[in-house]
Amino acid sequence: MNIDIDHIRALVAALADGGVTEFEFEDEAVRLRIARGAPPQSVVIAQGAPSAAYASMAPYAVSQEAGPQSVPPLSQPPASAAGAADDPKATYLTCPFVGTFYRAASPDAPPFVEIGSKVREGQTLCIVEAMKLMNEIEADASGTIVDILVENGKPVEFGQKLFKLAPA
Repeated sequence: MNIDIDHIRALVAALADGGVTEFEFEDEAVRLRIARGAPPQSVVIAQGAPSAAYASMAPYAVSQEAGPQSVPPLSQPPASAAGAADDPKATYLTCPFVGTFYRAASPDAPPFVEIGSKVREGQTLCIVEAMKLMNEIEADASGTIVDILVENGKPVEFGQKLFKLAPA
């Protein structure tokens, strides 16, 4: 498994620009954890030795650990996600970081949106909790919610599709 240092640098820059202080990704071969602003944490690489090039990513620290032998899936997609094949006319809102997906501001509050809701750009659609911080996720386009692709309270990954929007 080769990890391209340019991809890691781009990821670190994107996380810093977004104000993210911690990021974690894991699959069958790689476990990657990046943290900043706290005592040195680690970026974990499943195979290969850390390169000296990683040292230029201060304040990040790099260490090597054995990768996981078997990683269970983070969540099972809801039934509605079964038909989540890419639709060229639809817009998909994706998760900007790893966390827990919530459809409402609190357990007793109504969901921000439902299937069929008309939304405008900048409108709050959900909350993703990351590191005990509640982050409102806003629509990046106007349209109508066609599908909600994640169950309430389930873990979500960076880049995972959350909502399918039909253009306005």
